[in-house]
Amino acid sequence: MESEAQVSALASIAGGVWWVLQNIGLAFYNTAWAILNPGQWLGWIGGLETTEDKEALMRFAYYGASVEFFFFLLTAFLVALAIGIARPRAMWGMVIGLEGFANVVGRVAAWAGLLMVVQQILIVMLQRFFLVSQISIGPFGYTFTKDLSWFGEELKLYNAIVVCLCCAYTFVQGGHVRVDLVYSVVKHRTKKVIDMAGSLLFMMPAMVLIWLYSWFFMWRHLITPKISASDPFDRMMLKARAVRWNVETVGFSPQGFDGYFLFKILICLFVAMVFLQAVAFFFRSFQEWREGEESAGKYHDKDALGDEDAERVAEIH
Repeated sequence: MESEAQVSALASIAGGVWWVLQNIGLAFYNTAWAILNPGQWLGWIGGLETTEDKEALMRFAYYGASVEFFFFLLTAFLVALAIGIARPRAMWGMVIGLEGFANVVGRVAAWAGLLMVVQQILIVMLQRFFLVSQISIGPFGYTFTKDLSWFGEELKLYNAIVVCLCCAYTFVQGGHVRVDLVYSVVKHRTKKVIDMAGSLLFMMPAMVLIWLYSWFFMWRHLITPKISASDPFDRMMLKARAVRWNVETVGFSPQGFDGYFLFKILICLFVAMVFLQAVAFFFRSFQEWREGEESAGKYHDKDALGDEDAERVAEIH
């Protein structure tokens, strides 16, 4: 009985390993197919005029959180890692590119915080001192008129932009608070091993899990009939016959902000950017582990705060 159980367990493990290797191999084929047939999954960008356009939209929605897409990401990561191991300069180039992308997006999105404060001040002044109930904006001949309550609720969007688009940027800058139990007392290479393990075992899996929920959550507020993660591919192709845009425009108040679908899009952008930063952090940690302590902070584009105390606090965090 024990030998049969052991054989069954080994067979299951072997089957699982073969399934993973098979999907990694198929990732190359799927990538080539997607590149050579862009209309099959991007045809919806020009509009949902034909059945083929609708089917392309459903393919995009289905494969965006599918097993195939997961193994595409895994294979791309393994290929990039292999290239980086063989050519260290290439890995540093990937680190610089990914961290630079997070820095640029974060530095631009951070201005939403200032815009949020200015808009709040204007709302209070217009409402309390000038008794204005609406604001009209028309710089290019098109007048955009909304109630003050709309602009008041829109402030949450600026806050969401800062949170979602600046999270990866803050990570690059070392601004996230962490609880340090052993990290500060171990050697440099041990620190880098801890960093690599944290990126590989916590950051990446967490972002994959959030993506699986947020991707279909976003599409359920953009199109009808609604789709879900449990829908098989054939069922989604059947739904493609009736699919149409149905962007969520329902507010919490009659005259309030009605663009809450933007929050769902921001969640997906947040996940994508943090996942890319997890990859960059793994590559940086690997390079700093390989090259030694003298490479710590190499090519790191950190903001200059202009305040010694503030920079010291940032280093502690």
